[in-house]
Parts: sequence; structure tokens; C-alpha cells
Amino acid sequence: MSGQVTRRRVLGSAAGATVALGTGGAWTAASRTAWASAPGASPDGTDGTDGAGNAGDVCRAYVRDAAMRWHRLPRGWQEAPFLGNGGLGCQVYAGESARTLKVMLSHTRVQDQRGQWRAGTGYSRLPVGYLTLTLEGEVSGVDWTLDLWQAELRGTVTTTRGSVALRALVRTDIDTLLVSTSPSGGEEGAAWSFTWLEAGTTRTSGKPADYRPNDPPRTASSGGVEFCEQPLLAGGGWTTAWAEQRAGTGRLLAAHLVYRFPGKVADATRAAVGAVRRTLARPPEEPVSRHREWWHAYYRRSFLSVPDKRVQRFYVIQLYKLACATRADGPAISEWGAWFPEVGNNWPALWWNLNVQIGMAPVHGSNHPELDSVTGAFRRFEDNLPLSVPEEYRDGHGYALGHPSDWQLRPGAHDVGVPGSDRITDNFGNLIWGLHHVWLGYRHSLDRRVLRDVLVPVLAKAVHFYSLFLHEGRDGKLHLPKTRSPEYADAEDCTYDLSLIRWAVATLLGSTRLLRSPDPREKRWRDIHRRLTPYARDPEQGVIIGAAVPLAGSHRHHSHLLWLHPLREASWERAGDREVMRRSMAHWVSMRERWHGYSFAVGSSMYSAMAEPERALDLLTFFTDLNAVDDCRMTVNTMYREGKNLALESPLAGAQSMLDMAVQSHDGVVRVFPSVSERWPDASVASLRAQGGFLVDADRAGGRTRWVRVHSEAGAPLVLDHGIPGSVEVLDERGRPLPRRERGHGRIAVDLQRGASALVVAHGKRPDVAPRDVPPTGEAAPWGLPA
Repeated sequence: MSGQVTRRRVLGSAAGATVALGTGGAWTAASRTAWASAPGASPDGTDGTDGAGNAGDVCRAYVRDAAMRWHRLPRGWQEAPFLGNGGLGCQVYAGESARTLKVMLSHTRVQDQRGQWRAGTGYSRLPVGYLTLTLEGEVSGVDWTLDLWQAELRGTVTTTRGSVALRALVRTDIDTLLVSTSPSGGEEGAAWSFTWLEAGTTRTSGKPADYRPNDPPRTASSGGVEFCEQPLLAGGGWTTAWAEQRAGTGRLLAAHLVYRFPGKVADATRAAVGAVRRTLARPPEEPVSRHREWWHAYYRRSFLSVPDKRVQRFYVIQLYKLACATRADGPAISEWGAWFPEVGNNWPALWWNLNVQIGMAPVHGSNHPELDSVTGAFRRFEDNLPLSVPEEYRDGHGYALGHPSDWQLRPGAHDVGVPGSDRITDNFGNLIWGLHHVWLGYRHSLDRRVLRDVLVPVLAKAVHFYSLFLHEGRDGKLHLPKTRSPEYADAEDCTYDLSLIRWAVATLLGSTRLLRSPDPREKRWRDIHRRLTPYARDPEQGVIIGAAVPLAGSHRHHSHLLWLHPLREASWERAGDREVMRRSMAHWVSMRERWHGYSFAVGSSMYSAMAEPERALDLLTFFTDLNAVDDCRMTVNTMYREGKNLALESPLAGAQSMLDMAVQSHDGVVRVFPSVSERWPDASVASLRAQGGFLVDADRAGGRTRWVRVHSEAGAPLVLDHGIPGSVEVLDERGRPLPRRERGHGRIAVDLQRGASALVVAHGKRPDVAPRDVPPTGEAAPWGLPA
């Protein structure tokens, strides 16, 4: 095991881990549910207990088709099945010996609280520990299914002495792991134990010489429940509690984690032990049913089907992963999500110079605002943003955001630095880029509360910090002193920073007009918008890094191209923009030696913005086909390995690439199937969310769009690029004609009231407008280790 992670005392034994919690409310052999009494998978991967409709349920079949399979034992997080609820997470893989399985536990809130060091150290995510299932024989095989529809793992472990059927889930409503096991003859002695891990940062970069990990935990039991109580040197801490209930041949393990800061770790212990006792005092049928209902409703919020079933399954897995990793009322997504990478764990915090922004991008188009933890973070923790501003510039009017930060936006003992000084960092644009995500949330919902309460007040102060360093040049333009284009080079008039400033002031001016709320700072914003210097260009390279700084080598980060994507300052529909978009993109793509996974995903989205669907698909499939660049690759479970490190943002950005192929909605136009490859003759979408508060359903067959339906949640004007060839009819919900105005080939304007829908079909056609899982174009193996 890596020296970064230290094994400590093992808790529990075959006797100590099995408790009798009394007969009054405890479930018995007679009261066992189907979930707890028959944990193995049936041949079709179902058990008939999901209560989710019939065999004709397209969504259910579509999600279940994406199930991940294991016929070989995974060896680490790069191969493992994973569970989570936005807080508690776990991964299941091989243990320390041939007779053990490991269930690695982690939690998105479990972190240190020592802000005297940078967040990656002082506010570092901390390891928790792992449960071990020790078997009588050596593992000889597994047959596991990660059923995304139920959000549970189930299957069988075969050993040299017998077998153990199991199923596991992390409840969506509380931070409890449930594992049901049923051993065969020869494996009756299979038993659980817990190993705690040292509560210290696993980050090696820049670790202070005086750093020491937190003190070892206290281990004990209370009324048959084992617990591990981990105090923090800064106060508070967390407790992991667990126990196993047995009834006949069935066994049910419950493990619960509670974190308290501020507060007392003893309070965490009482809460964790109490949660385990309550869980095991009643049959699991009701909480498991609620868990399943949440996940079924989650998947029914949208639908995207394409002929390449490996890519389609990848997309569904990313939706599952997002909901496992974050929720709107919880921590914003970190590099690890809800999981702890036992090997490769140098990024134990939130990185804001790209990672959070592109990882969270799919929540808008996939119609999952319930996952938008970034907007939630800025709403709840705005007061921490001055901590990232250099102390000499904390005038009460400026905000910034350093990376890394913790999930409460605290940077620890560092700030973003000072442009034009010897304290230049690549942190200056983090906050505005993060707020672009908030703006997209507003645009996809038109909820003015987001604009009024979060975006405008925070964005205005982010612009103020930048404005302190703008200066007038001899040309009368406003210029920036030297800053840093993330991960590339220092430059004056850095394109990365200029693009974010330009977008920010334009957005503030538009927002104050929309809110009818004049702001005394508007004069300054208008001046910046009018006089901000243009981007530096090269005749061959297009837009470059900054003044006199070309892009001279491979660059994985698209920092100098934010104006193209995602800010969409340039538009492919404007003839004057096309050449600079084409040249800038071609030069970046021509040097891919140091690209990483997200480079391919973002590049795919850029090509979709430029109406080049074949190139967009080429980049996406190169990435999802497990190709490696610079020792970085997608893993078989759709996690992502960068060197040895886990970084979630790349595969999640791949999901956004698919959304950009299916629906785009910038510049006030909803475009349906704007970048679908000829290799995907069929496609079907339902309830994909577009800017303007629209939900889009559509179907494509034989390379032609058959119908489009748009539902308006906000009553905004609809301009629709439907792409249906020939003349069309526009109908309301009752089949009556709706007035429309032609806006060019394949484009119409329709006035829709809030709650109304418009169906666009070819003239004289009345197709079935239900979503469908489109036919495959070839065979595709499941994700996981199916062979």
C-alpha cells in the first residue's frame, strides 16, 4: 500500500460484528424482505421487486441496459463498482489478501479544518477507512452487476470454499451503507471488520514541514454497534459506526458516518450509533423502496439515446455518477466526487481553474437542477469569497476564488495573487468562470431569483477585483498587466482573463436591464465593455495566449479559447466569426501530444459549436474507447486516471459533449440535433433542458429529424431550429395549428405561454412522439470487467 495511506487497527470479528438489537422492533427471519433475503442477481439482472412499471417502460429498460458488469475481481478504484448519495460514497474491490473484499468508504464533507495552510492541505478531504469482508476461501470469481436503475450492486463472490451472494446500496436519504449477504455452505464464517485510515492529507505537493496528521481515533462499541471516533485537531470530527444483523441465513450490515464541525465528535458518535441501531431495528423494505423511487424519478427527468450503445451507456453512467457525487444542497463536486482513491490521491479538494466548471456542466442540459451544487455553494458561502482576495485589496467591494478551495469556498492560507506583480497565479479567473455556470443555470430556468440573489451580487464584486488592475494604454484601450493563462504561460492582456471580463460586464449590464434594477457601477461596466482591448491574434494561429505570447506547443487546457466555448462570444452563424474560430481551433487541435481526457471532451463540444459533427464524434469516441494520451485514460468503470490520480471532470465533460450534439440553445435559438454525426442515423431525446426554460423532445431516423416537441416552463419567446426537411406543421397539445413565423430554412418563431407545448412535424405526418431507445449500429460490451 502507498506510504500516503497508513493501515491502522482493525475493528470487529465474526463474533463482534454480529449483534442482536432486541426482538421488539428488529426484523426476523419471518419479516425479511426480498431485498435482504435474496441478494444475488437473477439471470436477467432483475429481481422483480423494483415496483417500476412494466416491461414496456422505455426509460427503465434504457437505464438497465447501461448496467455495469464484473466477471473478474476489480483490483482498485480504477476498476471498481461505486455507490454514493452526494455525501457517503463507497467502492468495492479486492482486499489485502486473496480471502478478502474491500469496501472503501469516503464522504464529501469529511475534511480537515486547519486553515493556516492552503486548502489542499489545511482543508484537505481526509480518508475514512474501509470495511473488509473476510471469507473462508480464496476468491476464485465474481459475477456482479451495478444496476444503475436501482443504484445498487448485486451478485455473487465465488471462493474455493463456497460462495457469498451480496447486494449493496448507499441510501439516497441518509448516509448509510446497506450490504446484504447470504453465504453458502463452506462460507458461513464470512465476517466483516473495519480498518481506519490515518486522518491526514494525502496531498504531497507543497506539504508544510510542520504538518502532522490528526490524532488516531478511538474505537469502541455501544450496545452491539462498533464505532470508530476520529477527532480533529481543530475540533469536531467524525464517527463511522457499523453492525450486522442476522436472521436465518441472511445477514444485513449497516454502516453510517456522521461528521461534526463545528461541534463535538462525541455528538457524531451518538448520532452514528443511533442511526445504525434504527436502521437494523426494522426491515429494510421501506428505506430501500424510497431509495429506488428517488433514483427512478431521477432518471425519468430526461432521456438521450444514440446508436452507439457503448457511448449511450457511458452517458447514463455519467448521470448516475453525478447524482452519486453531488446534490444541490451538498458540497460542490471535487476531483474525487464521493470517493477516496486509495492510490492516486494528490487532489483532495476543489479545483476551480477548470475542473469543477466542466465536471458540473451536464446538470443543465440533462435537466438535473437538483444536482447544481455550484450555485448552492455561491449562495451559501459567498461570505468566504473575500478570503481569496489579497489582503491589501480587501476593500469590501471585491471577490475572488482561489484553487484549491474546500467545499465552503475557503482557500486556506493563500490568495489569488496580484496581477502584474511577482505573485502571479492562474487563479484570477476562477470565480467568474464558476459564475458562468450559475448564469447557465439561470438561462436554463429563467428563475430570476438566481440572477438577483446569486449571480449579480457576486459577479459585480468579481469584476471589481479585476477592474483594480485594468489600465488605459496609449491606444485608449483598457489593458491587463501580466497574468497567467492556466497551465501555459504568463502574458499581458491574457486572452483567458480578457474573455472572462468581457463576458462578465456584458452579463451584468444585461442582467440589470432585465431586473430593472439600475446599479451605480453600470458606468464602469459600460466603459470596460466598450474599451477592453481585443484579443491578441496571429495570422496562422488565430487567437493566441496573450500579447506577444503564441501557443507554441501542445496545451491540454483550453484557457485561451474560452471565448469560443463555453462563453460563446463568437458564433458560427456569424460569417465574420467563422475564420477566427476555425484557425484558432485548428491550431490548438494540431498539437495533441499533451492533451488529457477533458481536452478531447471539450474539443468535441467546440466542434459541435462549429457545426462539425464528424470531428466532434471522433474526439468523443477516441476518449471513450480507453485510448491513453500522456499516461491518462478513461478507466473501465468510466472513472478517469490522470497518471495515478482520480479526476472526475473528464468523463463528466464527455456527457456534456453528447448533450451539445443533441441540443444547443445559445444566442436565443434552440437547435435540435445540431451536431449529430452521419454515423448516428437515429437519435431520440426527451426533456433535455434548453436555455429559455424549454424542455425538448425530438426524434431522428434514417439521418432525418422526424419531429420536435418543445415545452415552455417560463413563457419565453421560442426560436426553434428544428431541422425537419420540407414544409412543417406546428401543433399545440390538442393537435390544433399554432401560429408561427418563418425565420429561414428550418427555423421558426413560436409564441408559447408558460406551460404550453408545440409539436413540429413534417406536413401531413402524425408520428408516434414517444421516446425510444434507438437501434444499435453494432455490438457493444458493457462497461466494467465483463469478460
